[in-house]
Amino acid sequence: MGVYRKMLLAFDAKQKLKLSVTKNKEYLSKYLLEEERVVGAMLDPNKLEPEGEGKYKYTVTSFRVFQLDVNPVVSIAVENKEGVLKMSALDSKLDGLGIIEDFNLILKANLEATDNGLEGEALLGVSVSQPPLLKLVPKKILESTGHSVLNGILLGIKSRVQQQLIKDFIHWCKLNGF
Repeated sequence: MGVYRKMLLAFDAKQKLKLSVTKNKEYLSKYLLEEERVVGAMLDPNKLEPEGEGKYKYTVTSFRVFQLDVNPVVSIAVENKEGVLKMSALDSKLDGLGIIEDFNLILKANLEATDNGLEGEALLGVSVSQPPLLKLVPKKILESTGHSVLNGILLGIKSRVQQQLIKDFIHWCKLNGF
C-alpha cells in the first residue's frame, strides 16, 4: 500500500471597516447589545439560523471554484465584551466538493462603537486538504484562488454592513424614540 500524502492548502483574507455615524452615535454601544438584530444586519438574515444564546448557523453564499460549486456552512459564536461585538467560528463544514478532509474555517471579527461611529475588523481563513477533483491544479494557483474567493466574501459582507447596518441602526433609533 502506497503512502498518500495529503496536500494542505491554506489561505486567508482581512478587511477593516470604519463607518462614520453622525446622528445618535451615543446609542451605538446600546445598539451593539442587540446581538441578533446586529448579526442579522451584518449577514444575510435569510441564511442565518439562531441556534441558542450567542450561537448561529450561517450558510455562506455559494461560489464556484474551478467549475465546482462550494457551499460553506459555519457555526458562529457571538458575544459582546466591554462594548465590542465579537464573532468567531465554532465549527464549519464544506458542501459541494465531495469528501473533503481536514477542512477548517477561521473567522474572527469584531465591531465596536467609537467616537466617530463604528469600527471593525474581520479575518477569514481556511485550511483544507486538496480535493481529489483538483489534484492536477498547482497548489499556488489553488491558494491564490482561495485567497481571492475569501477576499470576495469579506468584501461582500463589508459592503452589506456599510449599507445595511447604518439603515438598521437608524430604524432601531426610531423604534426606541431616540
